[in-house]
Amino acid sequence: MARRGAEVKRRTGFARRLVIMAKSPNMGRVKRRLAREIGAAAATRFYRNCLLHTVLRLAPDPRWRTVIAFDGGRDAACFAPFPGKLELVPQEKGDLGRRMQCLFNRLPPGPIVIVGSDIPSIRPAHIAEAFRLLAGADAVLGPAPDGGYWLVGLRRTPRVHSPFAGVRWSGPHALADTLANLKGRRVVLAARLSDVDTREDLQRVRR
Repeated sequence: MARRGAEVKRRTGFARRLVIMAKSPNMGRVKRRLAREIGAAAATRFYRNCLLHTVLRLAPDPRWRTVIAFDGGRDAACFAPFPGKLELVPQEKGDLGRRMQCLFNRLPPGPIVIVGSDIPSIRPAHIAEAFRLLAGADAVLGPAPDGGYWLVGLRRTPRVHSPFAGVRWSGPHALADTLANLKGRRVVLAARLSDVDTREDLQRVRR
């Protein structure tokens, strides 16, 4: 019995984890670039709906554990009503790269995939495919049309890589910079999806 318990504990410790990066869906805190084009109320409404749909689609899947990485020490209460067994962890301070690196460094052992909360077309099949690809690689990246990426995953064995140093975020170089940091590692690309930062992005997704 003790041996079986130890085996269950070992498998749990190395479980797949999906991390959803999220902010509390309050006006003025989310989708500021989009808000300048369509108004703060409409941008906030879009983010709330997209965040909720992302969690509802992905969190119930038994193939991984879902973690909400929330931005801000008091934001955990915003996600408490969400259904499912969600693990809530605060994001560290710093730019996007530092916040993601801290999550890769501090979460329990096992493969981790990180996604944003503003990707309307994301589905469980995309996450399952990313984990499948990651089984044979050191890292997986999901490219976006703007030169960035909507997904990043690290296998974290035998060590945790650090692919985010010097990455130029919020521009057309983020994917290329991250790939350069991973030179010499086994990197695979997942599906190409779009996040929503501008009115044009939103219209494209609606079409």
